[in-house]
Amino acid sequence: MVTSKNSVELFGRFIVSGDHFRSDYIGLIKEIVARKKNEGQVWHEPLAAAYQLLFKEIRDNHRAPAEVISFGTSGWRGKLGKDINACSTALVTSAIVQMYENLQTDPSLKGPLGVESLAEAQVRGCVLGFDNRFAGPLLAASVAYVLAYKGFRVHYAGESTTGVLSAAVLKHKAAFSINLTPSHNPLEYGGYKFNAADAGPAASEVTETITANALKLVEQAYVPDKAPETIEEVMRTFSHVQSFDSLATWKYLVQENQPVHGLDLDRAVAAFLNRDDMVVVIDCVHGASRLHVRELFDNTQTPALIVLRDTADVTFGGVAPEPSTANMRNIVETLQKSTATMKLGAIIDPDGDRIRFTDGTSEITMNHFGAMAYHFLHEYKGKAGMVAKTVATSNLANGIAAAFGEELFEPSVGFKNFKPVIGRALVFFEESDGISIIGHTPEKDAYIGLLLALEMMLTTNMNLGDYLKSIEDAYGAYYPERDGVAVSVKGEELLRLLAKLAKYHEGSVIKVGDAARRISKVITIDGQKMVFEDGSWLMIRPSGTEPKVRFYVESRTPSGTNDLVSTAKNMLVEIGIL
Repeated sequence: MVTSKNSVELFGRFIVSGDHFRSDYIGLIKEIVARKKNEGQVWHEPLAAAYQLLFKEIRDNHRAPAEVISFGTSGWRGKLGKDINACSTALVTSAIVQMYENLQTDPSLKGPLGVESLAEAQVRGCVLGFDNRFAGPLLAASVAYVLAYKGFRVHYAGESTTGVLSAAVLKHKAAFSINLTPSHNPLEYGGYKFNAADAGPAASEVTETITANALKLVEQAYVPDKAPETIEEVMRTFSHVQSFDSLATWKYLVQENQPVHGLDLDRAVAAFLNRDDMVVVIDCVHGASRLHVRELFDNTQTPALIVLRDTADVTFGGVAPEPSTANMRNIVETLQKSTATMKLGAIIDPDGDRIRFTDGTSEITMNHFGAMAYHFLHEYKGKAGMVAKTVATSNLANGIAAAFGEELFEPSVGFKNFKPVIGRALVFFEESDGISIIGHTPEKDAYIGLLLALEMMLTTNMNLGDYLKSIEDAYGAYYPERDGVAVSVKGEELLRLLAKLAKYHEGSVIKVGDAARRISKVITIDGQKMVFEDGSWLMIRPSGTEPKVRFYVESRTPSGTNDLVSTAKNMLVEIGIL
């Protein structure tokens, strides 16, 4: 019960009594979280009361989402309550059901979906899970009810991670998965990811169909039947909704495919536990990985494994829950206090599809770690094959592949774009801290990244920073950076403005810092990437999930990245976006 004068006044600023539509529960929650960080537990009860109001909105809101439903590179994301709620998730699930029902009359999606008929999809069923976001169980019950009512088997994982759910699709031979997560976005967001039978992010023609079906249902003012509020109630009604141990499925897949990728989870964990000179620090940022990390290490009680931010907190302590330099400070401080000589730190985002590393001295982003993983599997595990990375990712992997005489596959941003080389590429990764490997899932997975890092250290007997240094000594050093700016324009208008970047073409001379540089190559498969004659480059593209323009740069010198970032921002000013 909110009783203090301050909290009553605060609630009055954000809430219109009895009117979810005009009330701003998320704004209220964010304000309370900010005050709680400064003033402590006095705000605990007001925060619980605010979340209770948000729960009622998520449960009872039947209005069309405030923002138009659209599946981007990683599914659909929106604000909890106003966009993502029990009704809207049920509506989108109905749109997915319609897609399978229409396979008979429109067979063009059979290939991308990996099933031949509605009946096959119903029997194989759906793997269903969610991350630690607020009201995840309620939203999952809403999804499960729609699917079960329509005759689909539901493999219910509960709270889990994206990579684990993807592994479950493969092991259960499910038709698809639904994961209720907005990945690394802040506390106000909810999300909805759909993966087809290959267990990877859905192809564009699939997400476009889901979007179109959902928009038609919104136009028709379709309101799904009210679902039970708990999965237990759904299970009592439908026997074909059953729970399972998702992490056990993931571990089984990794060990089963050990001959393909060369990684041995059981051996690596045992070797780590037998060493007395090694410490591993993992920050879960209160996400779903907090349920799995200790089990990955056999639930062994050891001071060599330290897990940070492993409590349930849907506010993430008030931080944006993404792998970032700022969020890694706790790991770095913990590692620096340790007397161990071998140190591994990792931060994992809420749905466990992104991971970033440190050894307490060097921060290792995926730009470098993906290239290290490729070098490791090729040289230490003896696996021949190509490497795949998105076009916005560091060119360190390009240099390594060229030295090995191996192929490079470089698609646009989005893990779904690796589909053509799944089963061929030893490693496929993107700069935003996502990675997977041959013989694993076609979905980015923080846990396989963690296993890679552990095996690298155990095999080379080097910390990650030292291993990276040895690779840079052999193949050259690369200094990547990325940034982004929020923009007010979007859609066609944003694309029209970004098209003005065409004036920066091959042969153009651009001022970068105090130097004039000539563009030697322009790559336009995803935004515009301009490569200069010295091998440095910058790239500008619209975000696929947020109202932002992103830019990526890479210098061949430590001091050059800031100049490239400034140049990218100046370009956005010149074309009228900033």
